[in-house]
Amino acid sequence: MKDWEAAYIAGIIDGEGSITLTRMHEKEYRRPCITIASTDKELLVYLQTLANGTINNKKNYNPDRHKDSYTLTIKKKEIVLDILKLITPYLRVDKKRNRALWILENYDNVTPRNGKYNSVLLEKKIAFEDSFFKI
Repeated sequence: MKDWEAAYIAGIIDGEGSITLTRMHEKEYRRPCITIASTDKELLVYLQTLANGTINNKKNYNPDRHKDSYTLTIKKKEIVLDILKLITPYLRVDKKRNRALWILENYDNVTPRNGKYNSVLLEKKIAFEDSFFKI
């Protein structure tokens, strides 16, 4: 990804996206996730070519008054972390930049590779998540 593409993605995330921690399965701990919502599917398809992820349709309960809308979701940990490294210098919204930095600086330290937590690491993981959502 080129610098201008990273800056472009950062601008779109600043305006229409989110950087968060989400559960993929009910009994899992949270992992980083980037989502971008838009009524412009062409934009999301372009972003998907840069960053992978999946595009989902959102249910439109009133098509006479609202456009169809879509969400690009990037869930794969390695891809999310790589994207955050590239876009963080260009993020302008403090909350989103601080969330990206928090994930980059702390996520790997509180997440074991094998997914098995001892009591100390579990306490750190929960504290990491709590601190993240206070940002």
